[in-house]
Amino acid sequence: MSEAVRANSSKRLDARYAGLLDYAAGWELQKAYVKEIDREERLETLLLLQHPPTYTIGSDRHPEHLLLSEQQLKERGISLFQIDRGGDITYHGPGQLVGYPLLYLDAAGLDLHAYLRSLEQVMIDWLGEYGIEAGRKPEYTGVWVGDRKIAAIGVKFNKARQRRGFITSHGFALNIKAGIAADGFSGIIPCGIEQYGVTSFNDLTGLNLTVEEAAEQLLPYFAKEFQFEVGGLVK
Repeated sequence: MSEAVRANSSKRLDARYAGLLDYAAGWELQKAYVKEIDREERLETLLLLQHPPTYTIGSDRHPEHLLLSEQQLKERGISLFQIDRGGDITYHGPGQLVGYPLLYLDAAGLDLHAYLRSLEQVMIDWLGEYGIEAGRKPEYTGVWVGDRKIAAIGVKFNKARQRRGFITSHGFALNIKAGIAADGFSGIIPCGIEQYGVTSFNDLTGLNLTVEEAAEQLLPYFAKEFQFEVGGLVK
C-alpha cells in the first residue's frame, strides 16, 4: 500500500448505502462530496449503491464497443453517459454493487496505481472468504475469476484545491446478481475486451445474495485495506 493511502490511518469513514440511484444523480452527488471533502467539511466517504440500466463511457472512448443503436437503447431502457473517469465502456444495472470511494490521497509518496491495486484487493479478499479464487490480469484493471471478469474499476483523481494531493471519485462495479452478463453486458464489448467473459457472485456460488447484503459484507474489507475506522453502513 502506498504512503498516500497509508496516510488515511486512524481516520473515520462515512460509509453509506444509497440503494437504487439514477446515474446522473449519483454523478452529481460525487462531485458535491468531492468539494466538501476538499474543504474538510465532510469525512472521506464510501458511497455504495445500484444504478438503473446504464452504459458509461470513460476517457478511453471507442464508440464501436457499443453494439446497440440509439433506438435499441431506448427500447431496452438503457441510459448512456460519457463521463470523466478513465477506461472504456461498461454496464451498470440492478444486481450490481457500485462503489464510489471519495478519498483524500496525500501528495507525499503518492502512488496512484497502488490505489487501484488496493481497490482490487478489497474485492479479492471478500470473494476469498467464499472460496472464490479471484485475482488480477496484469494487462487489465479489475478483478477476475479465471477468464471471467467479476468487477470493473474506473476512477478519477481530482486535484485537491485546499491541500497537496488528490480526491478520488468513481470507483468499482462488482457483479452480484446471477445472469447479469445477459442483462446489459451483451450490448457492449465490456472495457473493450473481446476475448474474455463476465461473471457474477451468485453465478459462481449458487447463492442468492442481495446487493445490500454484499455492501454490508464488503465494508469491513474496505476499512481494513484502507485503514479506516468505520461504525456501520448508513442507509
